[in-house]
Amino acid sequence: MKLTHVDEQGRAKMVDVGRKDMISRKAIAEGKLFLSSQTGEVIRKAGLPKGNPFEVARLAGIQAAKQTSQLIPLCHNLNLDLVDVQIELQEEGFLIRSEVSCRGATGVEMEALTAVSVAALTLYDMCKAVDKEMTLGKIRLVEKTKGPAANQ
Repeated sequence: MKLTHVDEQGRAKMVDVGRKDMISRKAIAEGKLFLSSQTGEVIRKAGLPKGNPFEVARLAGIQAAKQTSQLIPLCHNLNLDLVDVQIELQEEGFLIRSEVSCRGATGVEMEALTAVSVAALTLYDMCKAVDKEMTLGKIRLVEKTKGPAANQ
């Protein structure tokens, strides 16, 4: 198996996607921020010192997806068609899910994963005053699809 971001001398390189077809691409990622049941109750009662965490984290995730190529050195700069971040408070904590799509020559997995990661970190920041034991986890790519580009 060969790593695509390393050349024959072991140096980092950006993959050349210039010859690839422009097609529709979509990625879905998810992750969790685990927190105590007491913190969940505080959130349900809208009692966090920093306010409602849902919209702040959702917007942070959207913004992060749009900035992925500036955060991860070998990512391509993509014109995204959609970034959707959904956050649900469950019994064990927050479930964060993102969907990202574009019409391009490379996939949007990193953008979807970055959206989830930054949304989770934002939730952590919003909740840290009331919960010192939170953990981030299970950040993963759920789905990746590609197909013919619309409007060609």
